[in-house]
Amino acid sequence: MLNLDRLRTLNAVARHGSVSAAADGLHVTTSAVSQQLAKLERETGQQLLAKQGRGVRLTDAGRLLAEHASRILSQVELAQADLEAQRGQAVGELVLGAFPTAARGLAPVALAGLRASQPQLRVRLEEMDPDLSLPRVVRGDMDVAVVLEWHNHPLPIDEALTRAPVLDDPADVAVPAGHPLAARDAVDLEDLAEEEWISWPRGQFCHDWLMSTLRSKGIEPRISHMADEHHTQLALVAAGLGVVVAPRLGRGPVPEGVRIVPVRHTMFRHVYAVWRADADRRPSIRAAVGALRAAGEAVSHA
Repeated sequence: MLNLDRLRTLNAVARHGSVSAAADGLHVTTSAVSQQLAKLERETGQQLLAKQGRGVRLTDAGRLLAEHASRILSQVELAQADLEAQRGQAVGELVLGAFPTAARGLAPVALAGLRASQPQLRVRLEEMDPDLSLPRVVRGDMDVAVVLEWHNHPLPIDEALTRAPVLDDPADVAVPAGHPLAARDAVDLEDLAEEEWISWPRGQFCHDWLMSTLRSKGIEPRISHMADEHHTQLALVAAGLGVVVAPRLGRGPVPEGVRIVPVRHTMFRHVYAVWRADADRRPSIRAAVGALRAAGEAVSHA
């Protein structure tokens, strides 16, 4: 009997092209991927991987089994979706991932709506950035993820996933109250060329976006501080330690000592709900996506 988790691992290696990339995609260690593949080789009695330079490649048997694995995993997902669709009700448990500001500014409205409209559906929220939630949706550990991309910086989406727009989230610039630009009705990013910036941590999607966006304006960013949470970023601004991009979703009350200034050439984030295409027929998926979109509409007009 072939183990589904091991087939999922082999499928990830085939899709991503290497053990390390598969480990990143599955959010596990390379050692865990190697162990799963070694067990699969023992179960099948076939060599599935062969060394190639410093990496590995799939053998003929490995490619053959990976093709079957892709179809098997898709069929398992379709079977689960069909069983749920046959009941015609959103029941059981659904795991929802959302990046921090969406978890704060969007998810509570959506979850309250789901609780009222789908009393038999148990939804578990996990706050998580897209680089962690998307691999979990791909491998089936998470049902729906709320993710973001900036208007000028697309987020790569795996071909196994589908998505629906939830809302567009405008972003402003937050400056200290005593800043020369604090009283402006709007600013251009070029007006902030000499400023010290407060950024998301290095390696995060939003940090990469900020760096590339400022550089596209001819600005070499001076990053003085990095913080994950928007509230921490705004506290640093209030202390006069720099300026920051401040999306509106989940922003909450602005601290004393901070002024929010719109950007003349509007910056915004596209917020999406993402799920496995194979699960499209599940009533719980449809209900969750519908609730997220309704919440997005309500938040946008609040």
